[in-house]
Amino acid sequence: MKKSIYLFSNGDLKRKDNTLYVELENGVKKYIPIENTKEIFVFGEVTINKKFLDFASQNEIIVHYFNYFGFYSGTFYPREHYNSGYMILNQARYYLDQAERLKLARSFVIGAVSNILKILKYYNRRGKILDSVISRIEENGNKVSDTNSIDELMAIEGNIKQLYYGAFDVILENTDFTFDKRSKRPPKNEINAVISFSNSLIYTICLSEIYHTHLDPRIGFLHTTNFRRFSLNLDIAEIFKPVIGDRTILALFNKNQFDSKCFENQLNGFALNDKGRRLFITELEKRLSSTICHHSLNRQVSYRRLIRLELYKLEKHLLGEAEYKPFVMDW
Repeated sequence: MKKSIYLFSNGDLKRKDNTLYVELENGVKKYIPIENTKEIFVFGEVTINKKFLDFASQNEIIVHYFNYFGFYSGTFYPREHYNSGYMILNQARYYLDQAERLKLARSFVIGAVSNILKILKYYNRRGKILDSVISRIEENGNKVSDTNSIDELMAIEGNIKQLYYGAFDVILENTDFTFDKRSKRPPKNEINAVISFSNSLIYTICLSEIYHTHLDPRIGFLHTTNFRRFSLNLDIAEIFKPVIGDRTILALFNKNQFDSKCFENQLNGFALNDKGRRLFITELEKRLSSTICHHSLNRQVSYRRLIRLELYKLEKHLLGEAEYKPFVMDW
């Protein structure tokens, strides 16, 4: 099974014969097993050359870059090996048909809201007083099917997320870390910093999974297709941010695994430092590799595999084979 490689140190990414390695500033070389590598996440100051990029492209390895504060900067997206002109035409056709686009966009929001409610009801059953926020989210969620535009749909989704994140302090009950409200650029506190970092990782993981399908990541439905490089991964991520990212965040804070030494205060905001990023990534990888019973397939599948299966469902929808229904947790 291929793995994700995370690079935190500074150095040079190079190719030597049929393998890759990173040469650190102190001269130490760390080799990357090319046959077992799915993608590389770069957090340190790393330089690359054409030989490396050519070899990564030949071996279908995606490279995601993050800046000093751990925020997503961009992706080296290799030449697509699975691209399909027919699929791209169908994606474009569904995007240009406003009724079909809105139908798909609603499905992504319905999936996201359903998973958000699953999480809130889980904690509500365990003594957290969340009845009011659950009721208000359900009320907003009921409006999704009646939306007549993407802007209206996005506004409802924004209201739901505000209510959802507003419940984090109730769930966590942590005197060392408080959430207050969602802030992004920059995150105004530690919990916001972790949410932003988590979301960036989920976006890139979804992008990596899209690469191994016939879908084009530049054509999304909920998120507008424009001069931005990718948008479909943002659509799919809406479903899995609560399922994978937020569950990891809440578990780490509830187990008191984060402390002040995991963060740094920069530019009037907060960011995870290397210690915090390593801690979060370790737990996120555990979540991604853990399995659940997939009732339709009647077998165990990993959470990462669920993302790929979601993309396959979308492909079938675009080809007119089966109507797309978003993944919703069943616990």
